[in-house]
Formats: sequence, C-alpha cells, structure tokens
Amino acid sequence: SGMEPLRGCPFLEDSFTRFSSQSNVYGLAALPGAARGTGLDAEIVSIDTFNKSPPKRGLVVGITFIKDSGDKASPFLNIYCDYEPGAEYNLDSIVQSCLNLELQFTPFQLYHAEYVCGLNEELHQFEEQPVETLFPELKELPSNVLWLDVYNIPDSGRRITAFGCQSGYVRVSQVEQASRGELAVLQSWSIQQDGPISRVLVFTLPSSWHEGDLGGAPANVLQSGLQDQLILPASDQHDSVLCALVTDVDFDGEAEILLGTYGQELLCYKYWHGEFHLLWKRTFASPLLSMEYADLTCDGLCELAVVCLKGLHVLQVTSGRNGGLGRSPLCCLNAASAVIQGGQ
Repeated sequence: SGMEPLRGCPFLEDSFTRFSSQSNVYGLAALPGAARGTGLDAEIVSIDTFNKSPPKRGLVVGITFIKDSGDKASPFLNIYCDYEPGAEYNLDSIVQSCLNLELQFTPFQLYHAEYVCGLNEELHQFEEQPVETLFPELKELPSNVLWLDVYNIPDSGRRITAFGCQSGYVRVSQVEQASRGELAVLQSWSIQQDGPISRVLVFTLPSSWHEGDLGGAPANVLQSGLQDQLILPASDQHDSVLCALVTDVDFDGEAEILLGTYGQELLCYKYWHGEFHLLWKRTFASPLLSMEYADLTCDGLCELAVVCLKGLHVLQVTSGRNGGLGRSPLCCLNAASAVIQGGQ
C-alpha cells in the first residue's frame, strides 16, 4: 500500500474476567449466536467448534478434558451436536445430547477440517479412524504435534496442511482430494527449527503484498516451499510466541499479523514498502496464551479476546481506516520463531 500504515495500538480494554483455573494455548474458541456457557467438572484441555455444512444448521462443539476419578486421571473427548430443531445455538440444549469418547492418549489441540465423503458430501457419524485414512500427510510424524492448521484452497479440491512439532519440526503439504474421497499428497516441504513450534497458520495475503516489485515480499508457499523466510523484527525479544492471528484490526482493508508472547506482549506487524514493520505493542499483566477476533457484542464490529494466565481480556477497537480487500497467495506463519515461510 502506498499510504503509510497507522501506528499506535487501536485497542482499549473493555473487560477482564478472572478464571477460577488456569487455561492454556488450546483453551479458546469463538461460538456464533447468543450461546451461554455451561460448566464441566473436569480439567478442560482444549475446545473447538464449527457450524454444520449447508443445508444443516447449528453448532458442533468438541471438548477434550481430563477427569480425575481418584485412582487415575483419564482423558476424554465430548462431542455435542445432536439437538432439537430451533435450538441449534442453545448450549443448554446442545449439552443434553453428548457423544463421550474415552481417549487412550493425552490430548493437545482439538481441530476440525472439512472433508468430502461420497456423493452426498456429508459425514453422518463421528468415529475414530487411522490418521492416514483421512490425512495421509500426517503419517510418520517425527515428534508430538503441538499445532495443526488446514486451509482448503477454494474451488480446487485441494488443501494445504501445516503442522509444527515439539521437536521444532515443521511440515507443509498440498493434498488433492477426489470427489470420491481418494487422497493424494501432491507436494510436501519440511524445515527444522531450533525450538518447539507453538503455532502455525496458513493464510492468504492482501493484494498489495504481492503487487509490483516488492523484493523480499512473502510469496506463495505452493511455489516457493519453505526455502525463503522473513523473520518478523523484534519477535524474538519477548520470550516464546504462544499465539498468533492474521486479521485486519485497523479497518484499512489489509491484514496485520498479531503475535502473543509468554513475555506478556501483544505485537502487531504490517507489511509495507517491501518489509514487515512492528506497528505497535501492548503489554499485559501475564503471559498471552490464545487469541480470537470475533464480534462478541453483536454490534457489527469485532473485538479481540485474549486469554492470559490470569484470565480473559476483551479489547475493543477505538479507531481505524476503511479500505478494500483483495485475494492473494498463501503463506505459512511459524509462530514459535515468528517466521514467514515463502516469498514472491
């Protein structure tokens, strides 16, 4: 963009809610509708939610937790999805019908991905299957996966899968999915970092990030793989990066990169004139664990929900510019070392 980006944090804190127990990097999910919370007498590890594919309506909510029965602690997965018509967004109704699965392993991240099955393009049940059946790109993992992200390339029948491991290993794969559910890994790239990978994100870039001769601009991972890396300035000065978002927080039509660190800092980056700039940073009272950008007040404007060790902060935007959005190529963000993979 030719216009210099706005500097200074656009957020003011609207509210803070202290938790009775500590959360973690997997403990935040945004639910649509006027849903009301419910309690669970167990240690929640991770949570995820998504809307059913059309023509179905309503939510599917998944929660992994550890139940202490006295003699041992057992991990479980609860899936809430079967409810009465008209009560699709009522949590009290949703929790009445629950699929409870005991796990044989300690859960980390809970994640969902779109999968086309057969001719009717629906899955009618939840069941455990070998990972290579639905995700052949996740075979032969060298270490525990700490974060997984799947991006479905629109109108292509292909997806990009990226994951980061506890050992520092990162892999990005392009997978083709035929209409009958047949899968093939078309390309795969990997790289070894020097520490645990707390977060990976696959995202599209605004059009201005790849117009003209931008020299070191990030490029399409599908073309460049993981050979080119752009390190976000000062992202290594605030301890480990635990969470990340790519979204437009200043309403100029172009996305910013937000990083939350164990060093209690929220960092905001913008791509401008061929390089990334640290636009602003905001200090919190405790380490940042997770973030979501969603309309929490139903006023048409999104708020930033930040989970820290001590509780949940809700930040509201106070100023910004309007602008247009554009389509663009894919990049992969390795948040553990704040590296953009790829280049165009």
